[in-house]
Amino acid sequence: MARRKKVYEGKAKILYEGPEPGTLIQYFKDDEQPANVSPISAATEGKGVLNNRLSEFFMTGLNNIGVPTHFMRRLNMREQLVRMAEIVPLEVVVRNFAAGGISERLGIPEGTPLPRPIVEYYFKDDNLGTPLVSEEHIIAFGWANQQDLDDVVALALRVNDFLSGVMLGVGVRLMDFRIEVGRIWEGDFMRLILADEISPDSMRLWDLRLPERSDGQTPDPAPLADVYTELARRLGVLPSNVTHPAKPSVIN
Repeated sequence: MARRKKVYEGKAKILYEGPEPGTLIQYFKDDEQPANVSPISAATEGKGVLNNRLSEFFMTGLNNIGVPTHFMRRLNMREQLVRMAEIVPLEVVVRNFAAGGISERLGIPEGTPLPRPIVEYYFKDDNLGTPLVSEEHIIAFGWANQQDLDDVVALALRVNDFLSGVMLGVGVRLMDFRIEVGRIWEGDFMRLILADEISPDSMRLWDLRLPERSDGQTPDPAPLADVYTELARRLGVLPSNVTHPAKPSVIN
């Protein structure tokens, strides 16, 4: 890796120049925690390996049903080949149940089903704390136009349908998740694709398979414990040489 040209380094990943024009190699780290997470003492060894496998699983499934993503193929335990894209400077959050920021802002108890999936936008700037922004802000400042936003919502809701179904099939409730979107050009034609990753770093997951209580009652859903290894185990993508990583990041 030392001979590669580094394009970008974030808290959880490094991007290197790819072997062909228009490609990048995405390397999954496990030595730093994502933003908005307090320091955790638990070992993080293996987190990058699991995130690589899980993101491959989700991106491949989305590609197979016609949802465009930047994912091309996994290269090894920590790396995958992806298409280069111009990232729209927004984090797109889809909420199915109240939790985190929306509960705090609106006083809705955590776990409350929302009337419909709600799509929120956050401006990507760590120095500003990735603030919540409106469509008016996005269009006024030129981060995207109205057609882009219509396409982003359509893309996000398709991803939500897929992920919700996959998670429910393994006894997990998808409370909310965060994605990033990129622009690619095919001749003069521009389209939006799903970029970055889909992993427990960008999801809030609650467990629906909790042990029965001593009084015989079914317990209420609760956050999925040991989310990286447990989710990978349930989905059948757990490598045999991975230890238990740390907890996932928190969506606002």
